[in-house]
Amino acid sequence: MAESFEGKSSHISANQAAVPSYATDITHRYPTFRDEPFKTVHNWLDGKRYDDGAEGLWRINDDLYDLEDFAHTHPGGAEWIQLTKGTDITEAFETHHISRRAELMLPKFYVRRATQPRNCRLTFHEHGFYRTLKQRIREQLGRVDPAPKERSRQIVDGLIVCVMLTAYLAVRLESFAIGIVCAICVNATVIAAHNFLHQRDNWRMYAFNIAFLSYREWRVSHAISHHLFPNSVLDMEISSFEPFLCYLPWADLKNSFQRYGSWFYGPFIYGSIFLSEYLKRLMDSFSQGKNRFHLDDLIPFLLPAFMYATNPERIGVIFQLWLFVVLMASFFFGLIGLSAGHHHPKALHSGDLFPNDMDFGLYQMATIVERRGVEGSLLKVLTTFGDHYLHHLFPTLDHAILPQLNDVFLATCEEFGAGKRLSSWFSQYIAQNLQLARVQPKQYQPEMMANRGKTKHDQRA
Repeated sequence: MAESFEGKSSHISANQAAVPSYATDITHRYPTFRDEPFKTVHNWLDGKRYDDGAEGLWRINDDLYDLEDFAHTHPGGAEWIQLTKGTDITEAFETHHISRRAELMLPKFYVRRATQPRNCRLTFHEHGFYRTLKQRIREQLGRVDPAPKERSRQIVDGLIVCVMLTAYLAVRLESFAIGIVCAICVNATVIAAHNFLHQRDNWRMYAFNIAFLSYREWRVSHAISHHLFPNSVLDMEISSFEPFLCYLPWADLKNSFQRYGSWFYGPFIYGSIFLSEYLKRLMDSFSQGKNRFHLDDLIPFLLPAFMYATNPERIGVIFQLWLFVVLMASFFFGLIGLSAGHHHPKALHSGDLFPNDMDFGLYQMATIVERRGVEGSLLKVLTTFGDHYLHHLFPTLDHAILPQLNDVFLATCEEFGAGKRLSSWFSQYIAQNLQLARVQPKQYQPEMMANRGKTKHDQRA
């Protein structure tokens, strides 16, 4: 597998790749099963188990722990523990536990030292950017007003009501125009519910399933894979779209048609996201002989059931409108999500050069260009993947309280020579297509250092 990884990065010059202090990806080993034609969260986890050296246990840094008996008493829910058995959970442990309570409990579950080094190059030095910021955020959380979190809940609840109301009206009036409005509401509900799937188990995370996505699978493909390893070979939100949308700047990954044709066929990919995820689970169940479905996978059928219950005489219209709503909601989801903050030529991707022992937090900062124009509105933030920097760094915190942490965040960024990059939605959509075409690697440049002399924390991309 090591040869495969080197081959993937062969477009970096020999002199550059030979520099010992630089790397072209965050892993030492090219991920096992990454190039399987049928990509699922299950083979992604299996690949991690093969590569991480966790020896069937749970790995944190260079130590192995047995969390089997602890899983059912885990405050965040048993799934987080059960899904990650046999993998390195260092990054998840760091980002999901801001208080020191979990860290102080770990010795109870210690088994032994790992026998092989960590596969991931990212670091968590005590006085590095991420650990320093985490300590300051921990202190600031004691002064945060938790009341705005209720507003997050109200927004999701209101969006669910809007979905039901517009679905009813669309069928009653046989209106595809109202169907578009319903699709917008469905998409907004899914994105807003994403705020809750990052948190401890709660009923609002199930709203994420309203249109065939699975909160459980997204806890792997998004919360564990994408959030912890964005824009890398471990990021499922990159590998899952290949070979149709190829965001990594690898010349041997994409031909001219993929680089430029994707600008035109991309929107059709967006429209297929929701249904393809459900079909993928169905095909995986048959091919592996294992049931990949759970009771909550019936949630997508609640909407058409409601449409039928309120308009039983219009079953043909119901089917057409329901399919239309799902396809259009999927289109809006892809349009917003794939331009939300990562796929930009100025964002770091696998294949670019960056420090070999890069701090986890600085790596996260380097992979993001945040959407400008949604700050100040919790509704906009919740429904467009807003506040991307702080959300990536501390994903379990409710979006509603992130603005209260912004001053501490920006002060720490300035201290460590990091900076936020902002871009309008339209600029990000154009940049996403430019990233699809990009095949030339670049070298990491800390944003504040690159803009020395500018006085603002936020730089326009």
